[in-house]
Amino acid sequence: MTETDDVVDLMKRAWSTRRKSFPTSGSEKNALIKKARTDLEDAVALCRKNGTPSQLAQAIHLLANVEHDLGHNSTAEALWEEAVTVCRTVGEPLHLAHKIRHLGDLRKYLGRFEQAEACYEEALNLYRTHEDPPKLDFANAICAYAHLMEVTNSPQESLML
Repeated sequence: MTETDDVVDLMKRAWSTRRKSFPTSGSEKNALIKKARTDLEDAVALCRKNGTPSQLAQAIHLLANVEHDLGHNSTAEALWEEAVTVCRTVGEPLHLAHKIRHLGDLRKYLGRFEQAEACYEEALNLYRTHEDPPKLDFANAICAYAHLMEVTNSPQESLML
């Protein structure tokens, strides 16, 4: 088994563990999320050593989700910003759009609406200019932006989306 295989296995296991935490609560939920975080920290470390930039961006992105689950929003934001930076260097617009949308979701959650709007606009532009964007990812970006328009008292823009 190669380190690349190890990274993929760690990310799959961590994501599965995170999903198992969804219907749980309290200490059980916290333990599952922390276990996922440990696997993702290992994946990020392996990627930094020998992984591809795409793998690194994905591992960082997944770790950001887990940090957000734990309420570590500053850490999550820094991780998503790093994942976006890595994606910009790789030149994979759909991966970039996905990570930017998640960064926008966090900024919306934190009440930083102008920053969230800029993220959503960039993500949507990337999806719109791609010849075949993933429909679910594109729809998630549209819905998130529409929700932002609704909460910022722009109901007409929300309805247009």
